[in-house]
Amino acid sequence: MLRRDQNRRRGLWFLLSLPLLCIVLYGLYRLPPVYSRLSWRVDEVVTRVRYYFNPPDEAIFTPAQQQQLGLIVQATLNALTPTAPAAASATPEPGAPTAVPTATLPPLPPRVVLEGVTYVDQHNRWNYCGPANLTMALNFWGWPGDRDDVAAVVKPGVNEPGMDFITRGKPDKNVMPYEMVDFVNDHTDYRALQRSGGELDLLKRLIAAGFPVVIEKGYYEADYTGKVAWLGHYLFVTGYDEAEGYFIVQDAYLQPGKDLHSPYDKFIEGWRSFNYLFMVVYQPEDEARVLELLGDWADEQWAMQHALDIANRELDRLTGNDQFFAWFNKGTSHGGLQQYVDAAFAYDYAFLLYAGLGGGDAQRPYRIMWYQTGPYWAYYYSGRYQDVIDLANTTLYDTVSEPTLEESIYWRGMARLALGETGNAVADFQQTVYLNPNFSPGWAMLEQLGVSP
Repeated sequence: MLRRDQNRRRGLWFLLSLPLLCIVLYGLYRLPPVYSRLSWRVDEVVTRVRYYFNPPDEAIFTPAQQQQLGLIVQATLNALTPTAPAAASATPEPGAPTAVPTATLPPLPPRVVLEGVTYVDQHNRWNYCGPANLTMALNFWGWPGDRDDVAAVVKPGVNEPGMDFITRGKPDKNVMPYEMVDFVNDHTDYRALQRSGGELDLLKRLIAAGFPVVIEKGYYEADYTGKVAWLGHYLFVTGYDEAEGYFIVQDAYLQPGKDLHSPYDKFIEGWRSFNYLFMVVYQPEDEARVLELLGDWADEQWAMQHALDIANRELDRLTGNDQFFAWFNKGTSHGGLQQYVDAAFAYDYAFLLYAGLGGGDAQRPYRIMWYQTGPYWAYYYSGRYQDVIDLANTTLYDTVSEPTLEESIYWRGMARLALGETGNAVADFQQTVYLNPNFSPGWAMLEQLGVSP
């Protein structure tokens, strides 16, 4: 009897002390030296468990209006109707490069390999593809900084005092192209621009003239489940070989990743998933030369219209993921031209195609909204606020292990504000600047609403 009472007391003591033990262990885990070493392992386990029970590629967003047959038919008609080229803007935006007449350009050399390229990898960091590639582009021109200098601005990480810099930046899944361009223009003595609708010969022309190019692309690799998964990525393009049919690229992710050969067909396949977007970093005194090399692409509206023309040509001749990306690009291009209703139609059809993808050893490209925000713009400026909220919730809670995409949270806040949900909107805007203290749209909305973070 005495032994039984002792065992009961020990059991009761254990139950009472268990919460305290958990608190102590959690406190130790949150210590920066411990957290920086163990957090990625813990997060990997949590992510795998979450994804096992809720596979992200099975999450499907269905726009409210997609179920109306007339809308889908209209989207198809829009794709089949030839689009007239957009007229060049007579008054460029303030601060935008001014287009110059295209001169007769000399023939391209058969092979170019740019000298002075310093390879930078993204290893031992989280989601550092953007900072690593932008560092390579800047280092080429003599910038003395490194990838952490870039990341401190473009992905500063959660606003959590006492946490080390590298760990703070872990939740940030992606750096947007505009963030990289803004970093160059606002924080260095160099200049940068981005355009959509790029072509292979244009990249060769820039490289042959001594200007390497950063592109955004998708690629596929098998994940821990063995399924083939799509991800977004940046590449630094520093040469080409016309006879062999490949670009010379610096891949910050692969090992080894220096001076890899990317065949033209594979290059285009990956580039397509980001509307053929490219960035050029250059010295201020070279701006006139860069604009001359860009030709028609110097006009941002022309480039976006050209991207739309490419998408329209690709819609019917592609299948599977490539057809989905073509429709997605159509939406992105319409949005870039501020044709938001047409953009929404195109995205509706893209998401309809998305629902039919996957199967077997392949996954749907469920990370698409980690890297691109065009559908939010289209649905919001078409007055389809609930679709904005539903797409954001699908993205935040069904495709990512933690809801840490500040762009998705921001657009959800904008839609909530439009629907009169001011309290929820404020909470969203506050969360955006917690996740990324340099996220200026979130700060602007908080200032407009007169609230603090």
